[in-house]
Amino acid sequence: MDNEWKLERLESFHGRRGPLVLAIMDGVGIGKGGEGDAVALARTPTLDSLRESGLMCTLQAHGTAVGMPSDNDMGNSEVGHNALGAGQVYAQGARLVNEAIASGRIFDSDTWRWLVEPCVQQDRALHLVGLLSDGNVHSHIDHLFALIDAADRAGVRRLYVHPLLDGRDVPQTSAHLYIQQLEDHLARYDGRSGRRYRVASGGGRMKVTMDRYFADWSIVKRGWDAHVHGVGRAFSSAMEALETYRAEQPGILDQDLPEFVVVEQGRPVGRIEDGDAVVLFNFRGDRAIEITMAFEDPAFDRFDRGRVPEVRYAGMMQYDGDLKLPTRFLVAPPAISHTMGEYLARNQIQQYACSETQKFGHVTYFWNGNRSGMFDERYETYHEVPSDKVPFDQRPWMKAAEITDQVIERIRKGEDRFIRLNFANGDMVGHTGKLDAAVLAVAAVDLCLARLKEAVETAGGILVVTADHGNADEMFMIKKGVLERDATGRPKPKTSHTLNPVPFIIHDPAFDGEYGVASLPDRPGLGNVAATCLNLLGYRAPDRFLPSLIRVR
Repeated sequence: MDNEWKLERLESFHGRRGPLVLAIMDGVGIGKGGEGDAVALARTPTLDSLRESGLMCTLQAHGTAVGMPSDNDMGNSEVGHNALGAGQVYAQGARLVNEAIASGRIFDSDTWRWLVEPCVQQDRALHLVGLLSDGNVHSHIDHLFALIDAADRAGVRRLYVHPLLDGRDVPQTSAHLYIQQLEDHLARYDGRSGRRYRVASGGGRMKVTMDRYFADWSIVKRGWDAHVHGVGRAFSSAMEALETYRAEQPGILDQDLPEFVVVEQGRPVGRIEDGDAVVLFNFRGDRAIEITMAFEDPAFDRFDRGRVPEVRYAGMMQYDGDLKLPTRFLVAPPAISHTMGEYLARNQIQQYACSETQKFGHVTYFWNGNRSGMFDERYETYHEVPSDKVPFDQRPWMKAAEITDQVIERIRKGEDRFIRLNFANGDMVGHTGKLDAAVLAVAAVDLCLARLKEAVETAGGILVVTADHGNADEMFMIKKGVLERDATGRPKPKTSHTLNPVPFIIHDPAFDGEYGVASLPDRPGLGNVAATCLNLLGYRAPDRFLPSLIRVR
């Protein structure tokens, strides 16, 4: 083995006879209490006990601590698992795109010139598809506006936007604000110098286009049909579609809105045709891969695409570096290397990863630095538990019990030294904005932690509990410390992630003072977890990793 990869043993601590089990409670942060804190409201005797008896600290899981542009930016599951698995902090999607736009290099790239060439020289249309909000998790409306402005400067005469409505990383019924901003921005150009800059089609992100992990291809098909074929319910504008759906289904969330197609004189305003150019302006990969496959895979068979237009297609970023999806992109993703998973594989240390479909890619692809597949199949085992295909608030327990079953079976087999798992409940149910369901979701995770704790104790291992970001810890909107209420006096639901810290707890039944919580000069974040896990396995962390959260005596 190359010395670059060799893990050195700690002199005074060699780990335990059982495995190190890292349980990631997705979306379970440390809130401020109160009536909207589902984590505080839930019955969590196991988590409470672990906090009292284990070694504990809190971690930053948002902002610059996970590579986001500023500390006003919430974390998310993608960047959180990148940081957890990499042991380092890399500039992430939003920051990379901001820098590329600010420097102008995004519009001086070969890909941008390739995209606009047919639009300028042959009067083909440029289509911009993506999430319309300033949530800064999958996309940002400012990035869309920058693309529109640059298209005008380049001489693009026909431009169509296919907005996917958010209500998940931003207030749940705020789509009208973003649609109005978009319409106002397009109006600067539409009709001037032969320009035709219009909204063409769209829908809610959880119903249209933005599926992930191959969970429900019907979502992608609805988007394909609307964007490419102009097939969907017809409206004169995106705003009319939004207002009509809201009137017909009172209480519907933006993320759940059906697809719509903007028509004029009975014809779609801007369906995607042969010779056009298409940009998916999302920077985050998980919900961009499937629609990218539909455009780029010549052997695609997930659904009947019907007419498949020959287009020039590019992503804001490359969403999967191993699969090369897409082949063309505007901004290069962070080059994440030397992750914890690769170190373990190269040192022939057996590892196991498990989650349900909704978060399976997070404990594999994102954990491994945006890398598909395994580093070495001899030393890695991955297990995916299929997620339910129902609204998560209807089954807030999700697949936590089944994940726990699988992990306990692996613990009992005694083959793995490191086990990582993700409980998706706090995040996926938190995104629904349903407080009662989120309380049940957190309680379900706690029940599973109790089972894991017992299994780890029996095996003589160590259990580490943390989270990738907050969500269920703040289910109501808060402004300047005050709960926001609607006209009826009810709290306004919050469906986005939070800026709250997350817990980091070590439960080591055999602990005899061999190590303690380290005093670090900077507030620790998720990037400090990998070095800590290596220490708990009995190894020194590589110098490139952020400092460990423990100090071995």
